Amino acid sequence: MSRTASQTAPEIAVIIPHLNDAERLGKCLDALAGQTFDMSRAEILVVDNGSRELPHAVIARFPNVCLLQESIPGPGPARNRGAAETHAPLLAFTDSDCIPDPGWIAAIMARFRDNPGLEALGGEIRITIAHEGAPNKAEAFELLYGFRQRMQIPRLHFSASANLVIRRDVFAAVGPFGGLDVPEDLDWGQRAHAKGFTTIYAPEAVVFHPAREDMQGLYRQWSRHVSHHFHLYALDRPGGRLKWALKIPAMAVSPIAEIPAILRSDRLEGAGQRLLAFHSVVNVRLFRASEMLKALLSPGGRAGNTRWNRS
Repeated sequence: MSRTASQTAPEIAVIIPHLNDAERLGKCLDALAGQTFDMSRAEILVVDNGSRELPHAVIARFPNVCLLQESIPGPGPARNRGAAETHAPLLAFTDSDCIPDPGWIAAIMARFRDNPGLEALGGEIRITIAHEGAPNKAEAFELLYGFRQRMQIPRLHFSASANLVIRRDVFAAVGPFGGLDVPEDLDWGQRAHAKGFTTIYAPEAVVFHPAREDMQGLYRQWSRHVSHHFHLYALDRPGGRLKWALKIPAMAVSPIAEIPAILRSDRLEGAGQRLLAFHSVVNVRLFRASEMLKALLSPGGRAGNTRWNRS
């Protein structure tokens, strides 16, 4: 769809960064096409962020979807490009590998209709696995820890951008998402909070997100997170490196403290899944400790977060 062919005053824009994931993008767009909300009142912007091949064939199946391109690496810049290309008063962000629930947009619109002062919301993100009821080790970890929106939105003041909706004027006041050097959703949410804006949790606005398929996928994720956190909390802060160093052994032994949460979790079923989850926690926390040490000692470790998008 060309920009000139789109409706002049959409009520909401759905913005989807994309990178080399055409198959899952198609499923995401299928889910958006099946919304209970009248999608003639919305627009969908897919922002490609440097794919080896643009997803023209997928986009062609959906006449109401616009394909944009952003050359600056990172989902944050891609989201910024989408926000700049729409005049919709509400900006809804999700990812190309997510499947929005059929009532996702209707739930969003109802929240903003019923709460005129609402500034931003984060919806529920439910983890899906390849074989229901039989997670592998990586999937067990994701079921336990993936996207804990109910906890992180009020406590950490941010929503994961896989299910985040922001009023356009609030987005303009806070400023754009950051690039690869920061966790862009955490960074944006905390900047918004510092300016006095509030993000609320909306459990009825649901998207489904696939778990990472294997432990290597988890390790890549946490390598990126460690690099981000080193940049945010250790570099150039008084005493930051010392505090970081002291956290390394604490990280290595931290799985013991997670046992009660594993036993209580309603995301896991039975002793087998809980044991599998504990095993994965041990693996991930030891990996994080080693990455923290690498970041402390190696300039290359500090820069790792800028490479993932093009690896």
